Amino acid sequence: MHERFAEALALGSEHIVAWADVLDKINVFPVPDGDTGRNLVISLAPLKNKNGNLQDLIRALLMNARGNSGNIMARFMSGFLTANDLSGLPHSCRKGRDLAYQAMPDPKPGTMFTFFDVLVDSIEKNPQDPQGLWVERVMEDLEEAVRLTASQLEELKRAGVVDAGALGMYVFFDSCLKAMAGFEPTPVGIVEKFKGYLTLADSFEATTNGICVDTLLKVDDRKAVPPELSSLGESIVTFAQGDFLKVHLHAGNSSEVREMLSGIGQIVTWAEDDLADQSRRLARMGHKQAIHIMTDAAGSMTRPDAAELNVTLLDSYVTVGEICLPETYHDTLFVLDAMRNGIKVSTSRPSVFEQRQHYQKVLSLYPRVLYLCVGSFYTGNYQAAMDWKKEYDPEDRLIVIDTGFASGRLGLAARAVAEFALATDDPEAVIIYAGRVIEQCREYIFLENLQYLAAGGRISKTGAFFGDMLHVKPILSPTPQGMVKAGTARNARDQIAFALSCLEQGPFNDRNIVIMLEYTDNKDWVKEKVGRLMKERYPECRIILQPVSLTSSAHMGPGTWGMALLPGITSD
Repeated sequence: MHERFAEALALGSEHIVAWADVLDKINVFPVPDGDTGRNLVISLAPLKNKNGNLQDLIRALLMNARGNSGNIMARFMSGFLTANDLSGLPHSCRKGRDLAYQAMPDPKPGTMFTFFDVLVDSIEKNPQDPQGLWVERVMEDLEEAVRLTASQLEELKRAGVVDAGALGMYVFFDSCLKAMAGFEPTPVGIVEKFKGYLTLADSFEATTNGICVDTLLKVDDRKAVPPELSSLGESIVTFAQGDFLKVHLHAGNSSEVREMLSGIGQIVTWAEDDLADQSRRLARMGHKQAIHIMTDAAGSMTRPDAAELNVTLLDSYVTVGEICLPETYHDTLFVLDAMRNGIKVSTSRPSVFEQRQHYQKVLSLYPRVLYLCVGSFYTGNYQAAMDWKKEYDPEDRLIVIDTGFASGRLGLAARAVAEFALATDDPEAVIIYAGRVIEQCREYIFLENLQYLAAGGRISKTGAFFGDMLHVKPILSPTPQGMVKAGTARNARDQIAFALSCLEQGPFNDRNIVIMLEYTDNKDWVKEKVGRLMKERYPECRIILQPVSLTSSAHMGPGTWGMALLPGITSD
């Protein structure tokens, strides 16, 4: 693939990441399950790999595809990716569009299919001139196509929004086509262009039931899709690639679907979502705050929690072998299992382009934003935000606080500030409260072994060997100067004793204390052993059970657990 095209595809996928939460909030068709953004991020992740051959990339897209939107997009991409230069775009767009139509028995107008129709027509009528003038005309046509979706489907009319999948395609192709034409990526006024279509109507009720299944089957080398699939459920998307068959559908019973699909071929991958649970989360999204809160996913906050609290998360990337995803989109247990099996796991910051898209997005959606940033010692996120502010935020609407820490200490602080921002209408009070929370919050992290810190260069391999051999492990605490040793423990009993002793000291001996217990692959143990002891000793405390951020887990490894503490803080 041409280097410029590979770079353009990667930029398109990064643009989707920045706007994924907005896509989730308006996802009501074919069911209101609030996951179009997530599905597109996961499905398009292979595009960040700029190396490798075309067939490997198409297969990776097939393997990753999630949801209606992701599977339709993956099918489109298997045709679109055949273009080697601008002259091949008309043919590749048409080929991709035709393949996408074949993947669904009943394609609906007012969705991604209409978007692809307009893309094909516009690319064909606007020759790809060397000056790149065609891009603006194509994007104008696509903008109109997305806006019209709000009136083409009854579900979208009732919700008062545009189609999430079509908007996702607009976001992707805005960066992708501009980069293909040789233009530098620039912020796009998504909110201004689609003003009035990015918030669900107050009268809209998000309810649905059943399961959403994505599975990959290994079948005989055949091209035809078995006709019996049509009886399994609704919103069916299917396509074959060699001896693999990809199936997406909505159904009522997981076991029945799995049994029938097992009769068609060998199940290679299986993923399912509870549609009722997703629709409940969608209904809770978008609560109004005194000031919008943004933080880094390096703090221990999950994407569903962030959606419920209306917090914007900026992900770092975690790479497992050749799979690179924003950290909150990974399956945590998959990553931890990979680490135990010796597969290389690494972390990286998002590109400057992706970070700047996040800043531009939140300021286009909210009048003021408070960004609780991971400590400068751990990443360059704070400096990146401040550099952007100098150029694009003359009114100082983005308030950036270098919290000085990461992991659960950042996650608990961000949660407390977000909850306070939902309970007051005074933005200045939220900023003051944030300072108090940051000052008072503490965290202690307990490791199972030291080999993963050594692998990342954070301690010497010799130190890790002798520490594990002697069963002496440091208890770590994140500070503005980095991770410091707060104590040592030989076993889990010592770790629990240390944790309980912390609750007897100074400000933490408080009946109003909030305790965030963090787990990796040891959720049941942390909940039943540690949480139960703490609740027995301090029955009035609030205990939150939360996974350790995947960035932290990737450095500290399986078996790690943590405890973040916040004493009662008044807003006076």
